[in-house]
Order: sequence, then structure tokens, then C-alpha cells
Amino acid sequence: MCGRYTQSRETAAIETRFKFAPSEIELMPMYNIAPGQTAPVVVGADPRELKLMRWGLIPHWAKEEKIGYRMINARAETLNSKPSFKGLLRKRRCLVLADGFYEWAKSKDKKVKTPLRYILKGGEPFAMAGLWTSWKAPDETWLESYTIITTESNELVAEVHDRMPVILAEEKEGAWLDPRLADPEELAQLLKPYPADLMEGYQVSRRVNSPANEGEELIRSLDG
Repeated sequence: MCGRYTQSRETAAIETRFKFAPSEIELMPMYNIAPGQTAPVVVGADPRELKLMRWGLIPHWAKEEKIGYRMINARAETLNSKPSFKGLLRKRRCLVLADGFYEWAKSKDKKVKTPLRYILKGGEPFAMAGLWTSWKAPDETWLESYTIITTESNELVAEVHDRMPVILAEEKEGAWLDPRLADPEELAQLLKPYPADLMEGYQVSRRVNSPANEGEELIRSLDG
């Protein structure tokens, strides 16, 4: 799964990379993004648009927004068979902007969990495949939310967990956003584990265990 991640760039630093239209949204570095928080995603194809949405998908039919905490991830293998995701797969795909994600290694007795941060070699930003939707609250306001798609882990992440977020290769991001692409089988070809040899992971402070903690110190390596 993906239960926590980072996006430490400001708007100007990623506008060119993700090719979204000029935006008035001013992004601040986020080093411990947790479910229920608002974070940046990119939607649309021509033009692409930067938006802020809540992490944790709230289906249009939901009666309460708290269901979003149970829908922070969506398995790539079952997207086309789950009613909550099937329609969104065809029409509401997004790029979830990130530059790292966290996973926890368990000790042999499972009493200690050691947090690790996974990044691309070089530390550049990347996009995780996501789905998004709009939900009308009882007070008639609209709330946009998203879920992060996961797949089986590559050899690197598999050392600590059997699932990882789908990281899209830069050249595949356009296809993921392209509204003309709606065939589930073709879309499934984009949702593969990112090559392990293009990634690295390192141990970070246990302070990241609490979503209440923020700050650049959370992503500093403890590996020496």
C-alpha cells in the first residue's frame, strides 16, 4: 500500500516538469502527507491543470466523507471490477505529485517498525497514478478527492512490503491523462512496478510515524 508520502517542491519548481498550465496555487513543501490531508494532483490533458484535493477517495454515492480513509489506495489489478473505480478509470485519472514515499520495515518479532523513504535515484519528482472524483456534502458543498493506485512491489520495496504505489515513467504520464485512452487493458499496461534499479531507499527518523510531525528533517537519511 501507500500510506504516507512526500512532495517537497514549490509550484515554480515543478510547473515545467509536469507541464501544467500556469497556476495561482502556491505549493509548500510537504514531508509527511497523510490520508485526509490536501495535496497536489494534476488533471486534464490539454491543458493540464494543477489542483488541490483530499487524499482518500469519497465516492459520489457516499453518505459520509470518512469513507475516504478506507479508500486511500486502489489495487491496479481490480480497478476495472470495482464499482467505485471502474468509471473513474475511464474518465477521471490524475497524476499524484510526489518525490518520495514511506514504508515501514518490521523487526523479526514485529514489535519495531523502522521507517524508510523510497525515491528515484537523483531525487527528482515523479507522478503516482491516481483516480479522482467529486462528492457533494450534506451542506451542498463539493469536495474533490483522490486515491493512489498500487501494484505489486519491485525487488527493492518487496524487502519490506508486497505493494507499492504505481510510479509512472515520465513518458507515460501523458497517456495516463489522455481522455481518448479508455480501454482497461491498455491502461493496465501503464500500471506496472517501477524498475527497482532506478530507485533507492534509506532509513529516516521515527518521527515520521506520526502524521502530526512535519519538516525537512523527516526525510534526512539515518544510514550515515
